Amino acid sequence: MKPIVSLTSTVCVAVVLTIALACPAADRVVIAYRKGVPQADFAAGRIVKALERSNRKCVTIDPSKSPKTADIAIIIGVDDVKLARGFPGKVTVDEAIRPQGFRIARSGASICILARDACGAMYGGLDLAEQIGFRIPLDKIPDKLSAPAIGRRGIKFNIPLDARTPSYDDTGDAAQKNIVEMWNFEFWREFLDELAICRYNTLTLWNPHPFPSIVKCPDYPNTALADVCIPTIKPSYKSRSWREPQYVSPKVLANLKVVRKMTIDRKIAFWRRVLKHASDRGIDVYWITWNVMVNSAEGKYGLTNAQDNPKTIAYIRQCVRQTVLTYPRLKGIGVTAGEGMRNRKDKYDREKWLWEAYGMGVIDAKVRKPDRKVRFIHRVWNSGMDKIMTDFASRYPDSFEVGFKYARARLYSSTKPPFVKGLLAEMKTHKVKGWWNLRNDDIFNFRWGDPDYVREFLTNLPPAKLTAGYHMGSDGYVWGREHTSTEPEKPRQLEIRKHWYNFMLWGRLGYDPKLDRAFFEQVLSSRLPQAPSGDLYDAWQAASKIIPQVNRFHWRNWDFMWSVEICSDQRKGFHTVEDFIKCETMQGSGLVNIRDYVERIAKKQPIEGVSPLDVADRLYAHAASAAKAVATIRAKTPKATKELQRTLSDIEAMSLLGRYYASKIRGAVALQTFRVAKDQAARTRAVKHLTIAAAHWKRYARIASGLYNPQLLARTRRTDWAAIQIDVDKDMDIARK
Repeated sequence: MKPIVSLTSTVCVAVVLTIALACPAADRVVIAYRKGVPQADFAAGRIVKALERSNRKCVTIDPSKSPKTADIAIIIGVDDVKLARGFPGKVTVDEAIRPQGFRIARSGASICILARDACGAMYGGLDLAEQIGFRIPLDKIPDKLSAPAIGRRGIKFNIPLDARTPSYDDTGDAAQKNIVEMWNFEFWREFLDELAICRYNTLTLWNPHPFPSIVKCPDYPNTALADVCIPTIKPSYKSRSWREPQYVSPKVLANLKVVRKMTIDRKIAFWRRVLKHASDRGIDVYWITWNVMVNSAEGKYGLTNAQDNPKTIAYIRQCVRQTVLTYPRLKGIGVTAGEGMRNRKDKYDREKWLWEAYGMGVIDAKVRKPDRKVRFIHRVWNSGMDKIMTDFASRYPDSFEVGFKYARARLYSSTKPPFVKGLLAEMKTHKVKGWWNLRNDDIFNFRWGDPDYVREFLTNLPPAKLTAGYHMGSDGYVWGREHTSTEPEKPRQLEIRKHWYNFMLWGRLGYDPKLDRAFFEQVLSSRLPQAPSGDLYDAWQAASKIIPQVNRFHWRNWDFMWSVEICSDQRKGFHTVEDFIKCETMQGSGLVNIRDYVERIAKKQPIEGVSPLDVADRLYAHAASAAKAVATIRAKTPKATKELQRTLSDIEAMSLLGRYYASKIRGAVALQTFRVAKDQAARTRAVKHLTIAAAHWKRYARIASGLYNPQLLARTRRTDWAAIQIDVDKDMDIARK
């Protein structure tokens, strides 16, 4: 095994944790590590907490003291490997350890964690802390070599900075309730810590025009915004109630309330602090914008949203330059040739515009800071690959990648969405990698968790030679603090804490897809020890199969077209049994829609694919399995913790939602059969199934409403499940008539 410590061109980190395995549990544990390396500080802190929960007292010392006095030592840096020589065995960092990776290995009577870099060291420390938390005896902790399967694992965070610098669509309650939280450092500390624990290393912040809230432009001083404002007027679900998404509404600008007093200099200091904490947790941060929007700057200095306004181009170019110069820890910038741009054949063409504004903005910054590297993500949206690569990428001086809506707006549908196939051929031609935008515009309320689904989805992503990374998040929701719980914590939980299992799955399985059921049962047992972990795993997974199955069958591409938790969209509202009869299934899903199925049955033709009744049977089976497991858990844990109670209620709610959709699909098939075959018995069956569906919805609404207060979703409508019952009941009338 060749020691990496001899390679002077490589930055190496050796993390050596030595534990006196023979010590009684009550003995004091001495941890030696060099303080001031943030990733090591964080990992050591997690190890201390895990040991203290196991009734071990801990104390930390400087590694300059003899390592023989320490039970645990973290040694960082090539030179510091020498400090580990007091431990039994040989301490080296071997070539098998990859960036972000680590090795856990025994060295005599010690446990060593070895890594190439600080991020890998942190992940190794977190891994050991987790195993201690699982109550695995120290002398039973196995040797382990870990490395990330996907190098960049990220979160898409639509960030509502201010009523004057909104995110994509801030008409929802999630955005309005979280504007002030975006300026709370404790929120970001907790959020970034959780991302690191889940093994995310990328955070993409999405905002059409964030610059007035984060930088000062010398030639446009009056565009910088002091204070943090929210609107005093309430939005409605109606499309364009506050102008088009992405834009600031004049109605909003006329009705503002200051919720935090801050100068622009304090804002800059705030975001520098946030970016430093992200860096301390091994997390790269990007700003990603839509275009053309100048929002609160509109009307100042001749600035408009017009694509052919040279003043706007010059302004955004300076915004980009100042952002790069102001935030040296910012990893990169991304752009969208959005709905605010038009196809042109002149110098204001989309790609020419983006180059002059964003590309030249980065170039300007690099003139002042030649060593500054700025990674660029160009979304493939309303712009073709050839033009992107010819007019922009060919001129860009640093790393360049494209971004794509991998599953459109339906992350929870299929583990192998078909939409990227055409793009992959073009990417191969241009030798460019892609960031896969994993859009969850499906599940906002209920705790979801299906490890097999996530593992299969991430394993099916394009190969490493075409994948730069992925970022998972929503366009119609802000994953800040939860704001709807009927029994909230004080302060309210972060969404990432409430939905801890979901976020964990998309991060941990991106790092290590080999994590299996046994591991996740250990996780559940550690987090919710009252519950039988096997039953909880089964219940959660069964219930979590329901929404993807419904979405594959009742396919709607984009966020405003469908919200499965409320059976509604933004423009039409509730989706009736008629809508289920008319709707297509997901491309490539192998599911047969209701119209084709009934027609083939009427013509006595074979059914090629999964029938609607098979879909209904699957939904009912998942629901029944989840409900049975929940009943078992409740019987075994009569005094469940609040978190377990609400988790089980979420699972029960999803189970009832599955029963509702199963009965609705059966009713839709029967109704269409009546219409095609003029079979009165089929109409009777339709009414029966839809009556059963209404009863399931009533139970679903009672549980959901007991857990969550209604909220307005930005891209659809209000989650008032009890009020929706009126629309649910009308399906029976449709069948009768």
